[in-house]
Amino acid sequence: MKIAILDDYQDSARGLACFRLLDGYEVKTFTNSSRGLGQLAIRLAPYDALVLIRERTAFPRALLARLPNLQLISQTGKVSGHVDVEAATEYGIAIAEGTGSPVAPAELTWALIMAATRKIVPYASNLKDGLWQTASINPQLNGLGTVLRGRTLAIWGYGKIGRMVAGYGKAFGMQVLVWGGETSRAAAVADGFEAAASCDDLFERADVLSLHLRLADSTRGIVTHARLARMKRTALFVNTSRAELVAEGALEQALGEGCPGFAALDVFTSEPLAAGAPILRIPTVLATPHIGYVEQDSYEMYFGAAFENLVNFARGEPSNILNPQALGKQRL
Repeated sequence: MKIAILDDYQDSARGLACFRLLDGYEVKTFTNSSRGLGQLAIRLAPYDALVLIRERTAFPRALLARLPNLQLISQTGKVSGHVDVEAATEYGIAIAEGTGSPVAPAELTWALIMAATRKIVPYASNLKDGLWQTASINPQLNGLGTVLRGRTLAIWGYGKIGRMVAGYGKAFGMQVLVWGGETSRAAAVADGFEAAASCDDLFERADVLSLHLRLADSTRGIVTHARLARMKRTALFVNTSRAELVAEGALEQALGEGCPGFAALDVFTSEPLAAGAPILRIPTVLATPHIGYVEQDSYEMYFGAAFENLVNFARGEPSNILNPQALGKQRL
């Protein structure tokens, strides 16, 4: 079985302990992304199995149709709209789903909140240039950082990650305010947090607002310019979930108008993000290269599960198959 691991930007998979599960198999790691469908089809055509790192590459019907040897997609984590499951099933391509953990993305969210509110990155960067206690050489941006205690942490989406971030906020003495579906709001109240009166209330009261929603048709573009414009001029908007939750151009426009005053982002609509991307030129934005789950323990967990599913499939014992109808199906 010929196996390809896609989009391993740091060439990390081969250094993981779990990589030994693939001993004896022919494995190729691709460390750079290929965006064009034709180029991707040529690159991946020889492989029987692909290991996908989350949603870094999309697999629409048009691409799957051009991969005649493909039998298995082994996904790190869960499939989240980036693979056309219906088409894969038609073509007899099984999809094995893995597992995940909220710990790393929740911790990264909190790291961004701390870094942005205390201006850690510009302070540290300017110190290397000999500037003492200087957040910016622009007087308008050279303000003091702020503590979190006593301020309002607004969380939209109270799933596993949102719940952990709420706990961090409580530990830091913040007032935690939650919005989401009825079930989410009830769970937050049961945990001792306050449910916002409305979505507008969430945005208006937030000192820090953090998104923790799943991307679906109903949530795509749900954060509009009108909602962002309700935030305080001193507020921080944080997105470590999905860039597509924010309407196109809405955040850039809102930041330009000063409400919210700041943003911390780990996700972008086009990844890897180009060096000249407009969002990176906004001085009130702290941006990281989608590293929410990119750390040692998470990678061992994600890749370990994906490799186990792949090996089981090769042995004729498929596990965690999302589309069992594809098993044993002849390629059309």
